[in-house]
Amino acid sequence: MKHSNQTGKAALQTTGGKSPPNIGMEGAIFHALQQPVIVCNDNNLIIFANYAAEIFFGASKQVLLREKLETIIAFGSPILELVETVRQGQAPMTKYRVVAGPLRSRNETKVDVFASPLPEFAGSVSLLFQQRTMADKIDRQLVSQGAVRSATGLAAMLAHEIKNPLSGIRGAAQLLEQTIAEDEKLLARLIRDETDRIVKLIDRVEVFGDQRPVERGALNVHVALDRVKLLAKSGIASAITMIEQYDPSLPNVYGNEDQLIQIFINLIKNAAESLENTVNPKITISTKFVPGVKITVSGTSERISLPLEITIQDNGMGIPEEMLPFMFEPFVTGKPNGTGLGLALVAKMVADHGGIIECASQPGHTSFRILLPMAPSQ
Repeated sequence: MKHSNQTGKAALQTTGGKSPPNIGMEGAIFHALQQPVIVCNDNNLIIFANYAAEIFFGASKQVLLREKLETIIAFGSPILELVETVRQGQAPMTKYRVVAGPLRSRNETKVDVFASPLPEFAGSVSLLFQQRTMADKIDRQLVSQGAVRSATGLAAMLAHEIKNPLSGIRGAAQLLEQTIAEDEKLLARLIRDETDRIVKLIDRVEVFGDQRPVERGALNVHVALDRVKLLAKSGIASAITMIEQYDPSLPNVYGNEDQLIQIFINLIKNAAESLENTVNPKITISTKFVPGVKITVSGTSERISLPLEITIQDNGMGIPEEMLPFMFEPFVTGKPNGTGLGLALVAKMVADHGGIIECASQPGHTSFRILLPMAPSQ
C-alpha cells in the first residue's frame, strides 16, 4: 500500500494537480463503486472522478476534470462549507439530505455526502455521494403502512358507530319523501343521496381492515397490463395516447391478478385525470428488470428481492411538491371532490404483495414506480 501511495503522489506532482493520480488497483476499486466519488484539490479543482460520478453529474471525466467544485455544486450549497471544514479540521464529516445533481441541470436529487481529507495530498478532499432514493422510498413505504394501520382502526370504528345510524336516517328520508309536498321532496332526496355517499365512503375505508393474506401465484404482469390498457382505452383514457415500453424477457411476478389490475387501473385513472387540460396527453407504461434491490421484511431476517419494476408515467401538470411525501396516506388528496383513499389503497395492496411504490413528479413528468417480487422458481 505504501508503494501505491508514493506512486499516487508522484503522479499528482507531475500533472500539476490537474489530473487524478494513477494509483493502480485502488483507482480500479473506486471506478467499480456504484456511488459517485470525486476528489478536489486545495483550490477545489476536481482531480478525480469515478465512472458513477460521470453518470451522476451527467458529464464525462474529461469535462469534470476541467471544472471546479463551485461550478458543479449549486451556489450556497452546504457541500462547499463541508469541504472547507474537512480541509481545515483534517477529519472526515458527513452531511445528510443535501441537494445535488447533474452538471448545469435542474434535475437534482437529495444525497448524503461523505467527505474525507487526503493527508497524502495537502488540501485535497474526497467526496462520496450516497443517493437517498432507496432509503427515502422505504421510509415512505413504512409511513404508508403505518397510515394504513391507522385507517384500519378507523374503518372498524366507522362501520360499527356510523353505518347503523345512517341506515335509520336513510329510511326516515324515504318515508318523508312519500308524505311531503312535491317541492320539498328535493330535500328528502338530498338526505338520502348524501347518506348513500357516506355509506359508500365507509365501505371503501373498510377495505383497509381486510388483513387476510393475499392469494398469490406466478403470473405474467404484461397480461394484467394489457387488460388494464384495454379497459382504459374504452373509458377513462379514450382520448389519451397510450405508449408501451415492455421488457419481453421479464420473469413472472408473484402476485394476485385482480389486485394488480386494481392497482394499475387506479394509477392510470389518476394519470388520465391529471391530463384533462394537457396538449398531446400521453401515458407511458413500462416494465423492466432491476436486479439488486432488496428489502428486509419486518419480523424476519429474510431479505426479499424486488427485481420487477412497473412504471406508469404521464405528461400532465404534476403533483405539488408539498404533497409528495404524503401521497399514499389516507384522506390526502389534491382533487376538489376526492376522498384521498385511492392511492392509500394502492399502497396497501402493493405492501400486501411485499412490494414498494414511489412517486416522482414535476410539471410535464409524473411517474409512479412499483417494485414487486418475482415468482419463486418451480
